[in-house]
Amino acid sequence: MYIIGLQEVNSMINKRLKDVLFTDQWSEVCMERLSPFGYVLVTSQRMQGLLLLVFAKYFHLPFLRGVQTETTRTGLGGYWGNKGGVSARMSVFGHTICFLNCHLPAHMENSDQRMEDFESILQQQQFEGQAATGVLDHDVVFWFGDLNFRIDDLDMQVVKSAIDNNKLPMLWEKDQLNMAKDSETVLEGFHEGPLKFPPTYKFDVGTDTYDTSGKKRKPAWTDRILWRLRATAASGTGVNTGKRSSISGLTSGTKVTQHYYRSYMEYTVSDHKPVSSIFTLQFPYKVDIPLVIITVEDEWNSIADATAKFKMVPNFARSSWDWIGLYKVGFKHHKDYVGYVWAKQEEADFHRQEHQVTFTEEELPKGSGDFILGYYSNNMSTIVGVTEPFQIQLPTSGLDNSSSDSSDFSSEDDSTVVLMKTRSRSPSPRKSKHCSRRSVSRSHSRSRSGSPEQAKMKMLNVTDDSPSSNTTTTKSESTEHPAEGSSSQTSAPKEKEKDRKGSGL
Repeated sequence: MYIIGLQEVNSMINKRLKDVLFTDQWSEVCMERLSPFGYVLVTSQRMQGLLLLVFAKYFHLPFLRGVQTETTRTGLGGYWGNKGGVSARMSVFGHTICFLNCHLPAHMENSDQRMEDFESILQQQQFEGQAATGVLDHDVVFWFGDLNFRIDDLDMQVVKSAIDNNKLPMLWEKDQLNMAKDSETVLEGFHEGPLKFPPTYKFDVGTDTYDTSGKKRKPAWTDRILWRLRATAASGTGVNTGKRSSISGLTSGTKVTQHYYRSYMEYTVSDHKPVSSIFTLQFPYKVDIPLVIITVEDEWNSIADATAKFKMVPNFARSSWDWIGLYKVGFKHHKDYVGYVWAKQEEADFHRQEHQVTFTEEELPKGSGDFILGYYSNNMSTIVGVTEPFQIQLPTSGLDNSSSDSSDFSSEDDSTVVLMKTRSRSPSPRKSKHCSRRSVSRSHSRSRSGSPEQAKMKMLNVTDDSPSSNTTTTKSESTEHPAEGSSSQTSAPKEKEKDRKGSGL
């Protein structure tokens, strides 16, 4: 997974209006860069200058459930969103995880205010469902962003001398966040890797030189990435700063390993340096069966081949607004389909275990390539089943070769970005093909008018159960003052979404 948190994204009125009508350029660029490698935008949340993006491999989508987002404003006493927190929570293979991106108050003297705002964010952010209602109720929490903690007591020259002579440990002891861990109950259980990189704030923009302006801000580690496990084992949970990686674990067998924690001095577009970390999450499976299993028996060489079969787990909360999308391998998000059919349930289908849908010519691509099918649940607002990649090779005579993109995620900026042409496809956890010769009735592919985005979205939390084992790698990134002006190639939407609430953008 890739978890990307930005702070102080351009949020001027004209820019915000543009981002409402079109995808903001940061989201678009991240999708364009990650989609060729099989990563799909799971969810996102924006609050003025704060932006949180969550990406996962397409074949993991059926195991990411109960996705919800929250925002909390703390600027101007809670009336303004220039400061605060945005979060995204979900169940990953049955384990609850929450990602919290914060921008806390600035200035040396506001250490107590930063802690008060953090506690306020934790109290206000409540999620639906019984498994995890608050941020700290989740099995694993990642907390990151411009937390704005400073270095106390030491004057400017002492701090700069320690940086120049690589004596960073003497600065760790005076770091406000490190000191707060000893006295603030709310920080109990939060871990952070060793700060082996120089303070990431404040630089003259365009340089690697610490602030030379009249304000002469003292260098500080304002940009941080921390993590917390809901319940720690009796031993072995401490962060070992002498080793390459830091490990902590739950009594249930969940482990979080930090492989590196670093900054990027080469980026000079901001007065901050971006920070990233790579983690591995290891935990036993609680969920390893998709809610919907879709199968395609062979490649599609003609219109008549364009059929798929699907079956659902017992008690799956099916909706008459569910649909099956046809996606080109490398798709960006659940609306980035080539075509779709409604997964309509006929009255005669209620007692059937397996169902079939047929794609008509207008829902099929104009050419050949590798594709997958995804079952979108309207109740859960997410893809709950995907197929193995399969080939479509239809006759091209008389067909328009222009590609279609049903997404209403687009950028109107004229600038473009060079994209990687090579596509890296990762294997699905289930390699075997499910072939069935059972005779079933076909659902009519056009039983409804309009686009699936027009259906009213509702969120449903699902209780997950069933044992096995899994490893997930998470990359969390945080930066401030991102450069505006980056853009992706413009795509023309087939249809406009009436309700953008489900997308979080």
